Amino acid sequence: MEWFSTLTLALGSAWTSGINLYATVTVLGLLQKFTAIKLPGGLDVLENWWIIGVAGGLYAVEFVADKVPYVDSVWDAVHTFVRVPAGAVVAYAATNEMDASFAIIATLLGGGLALSSHGTKAALRAGANLSPEPVSNWVLSIVEDVIAFAGTLLAVFAPVIIAILLIIFGLFFLWFAPKVFGAIRRMISATRALFGGATMKEAAQKAPY
Repeated sequence: MEWFSTLTLALGSAWTSGINLYATVTVLGLLQKFTAIKLPGGLDVLENWWIIGVAGGLYAVEFVADKVPYVDSVWDAVHTFVRVPAGAVVAYAATNEMDASFAIIATLLGGGLALSSHGTKAALRAGANLSPEPVSNWVLSIVEDVIAFAGTLLAVFAPVIIAILLIIFGLFFLWFAPKVFGAIRRMISATRALFGGATMKEAAQKAPY
């Protein structure tokens, strides 16, 4: 069943990458560095201190940005072009020593899971930004961090559990998908506005409405 544990690790890590890429990379790198766990495929490169340090530093930046209303939406908009391809890369790296067709399928599924988890996160944040109080942003951000850390650990240590969670999430996403794709479209508009010279607030306000 090595193929199953490798596949669930690949897909579970891709899914958490869509929620918080930097937390996922940091956890995987530290596990490879300080435990007896041997990550599959090319993921062992994550034990490099430079990679751990950069990922950890970016996680610290995201930890702050993710809790500021509107800034979090712009951050998510920009990271549409980071988390999704990174999720596919993580899935490929985990499976690149297996059969080529298996690795390609895992890469496609990983990119899809990263897109769906990132889009769900962004859609929920867009709704939270409509609230006049900041508490919902903080709560959502902390819950997302916990899911990213716990999900990565489950992907490494509990393949059956993470597989069940991915199936449950997939069923939820089928119901939630219209709102997710609407949020992604608004995030792309916000990104274009930001790089077109709009202020941070002007660009951010394009994401939640």
